[in-house]
Amino acid sequence: MEFNVKNFEELSRKELYEILQLRSEIFVVEQDCVYQDIDGKDQRALHIMGWENDILVTYARCFQAGDYFDEASIGRVLVRENYRKLGYGHQITDAAIKAIVEKYKADTIKISAQIYLVMFYESHGFKTIGDRYMEDGIPHIAMIRE
Repeated sequence: MEFNVKNFEELSRKELYEILQLRSEIFVVEQDCVYQDIDGKDQRALHIMGWENDILVTYARCFQAGDYFDEASIGRVLVRENYRKLGYGHQITDAAIKAIVEKYKADTIKISAQIYLVMFYESHGFKTIGDRYMEDGIPHIAMIRE
């Protein structure tokens, strides 16, 4: 797995197209969730891409403190469906954490996690904070890693 970290201006048209297509495939179609994925925040994000044989397999976007939450944050974490259960979710999460530490010099990271992924994120040092809430029709909870 080859990981690339780029800001919005560094993305090629092909990379941007692949990112938006895969996010739509997973978050809109697969999760049957009608929401505005293209939210105007990609321009401020770091884009973490995991490629295998020229196929975008895994992705996450990261923000510095103040651009999404008060803390640095990770979102839109995904793994292409037929590549799941191979550990790529852990790899992209580790790559996103590393990018935040290196690029933003931040140790505290906040995420909005889907409830079924709480144990996954706990394995990366995140702890739940606050109460469950609905986001785009899916149960979520805030988590923080310090």
